[in-house]
Amino acid sequence: FNQGLLSVMQKLKGSAELELRIVLLGLDNAGKTTLLKCLASEDVNTITPTQGFNIKSVASHGMKLNVWDIGGQRKIRPFWKKYLENTDLLVYVIDSADKKRFEETGLELSELTDEENLAGVPILIFANKQDLGTASLASEIAEGLNLHTYRDRVWQIQACSAVTGEGVQDGMNWICNNLVNRKK
Repeated sequence: FNQGLLSVMQKLKGSAELELRIVLLGLDNAGKTTLLKCLASEDVNTITPTQGFNIKSVASHGMKLNVWDIGGQRKIRPFWKKYLENTDLLVYVIDSADKKRFEETGLELSELTDEENLAGVPILIFANKQDLGTASLASEIAEGLNLHTYRDRVWQIQACSAVTGEGVQDGMNWICNNLVNRKK
C-alpha cells in the first residue's frame, strides 16, 4: 500500500477548501476506474466495466477534487458531452499497451478538445499500464496524439500504472500545481 498516497488522501474535513470538478475520460479498458480507486486508496482488484459513472471526492493539497469517472464503451461516449459543463480539468486515460486503439483514442480526445464546455480547460493525460512490457512510452504517445498542436490550453502527459500506483502521484501534483494557480 502506497504510504505517500495515504498522506495526501486524508479524509475530507469539510473545511472551506477549493473544490474542483474533474472529468475522467478515456476508452473502455483504459484503466479509469482503477486510477480512481488508486487515488481513493481503495482495492483495485475487483473492478468491472463501468456502465454509467462513478463519482469520488478526493482530498489533495488542501483541495477537494470531485472526480467523475465515466464509462468509455462506444455506446456511452456520446453521453460524455453531458458531463462537461463547469469542468476544471479533463483527465484522459490511455492504455499505453493497446497500440491498435491509439488512433481511436486520439480521435476521441481531439473531439473533446473541440467541445465548447472544455475550451481552454487543462488536460492531464495518463499514459496508463506502464507496468506492461508492451506499453508505449509517454513521449511516443504524445507524438501520436499530436499533443504539441494543443496551443489553447496547458496539458501534461504522465506515464503511470494505476495498478502499482507508479506515476499517479506525479499526475496529482501536476493537477494541484496547475489548478490552484488558475483558480486563485
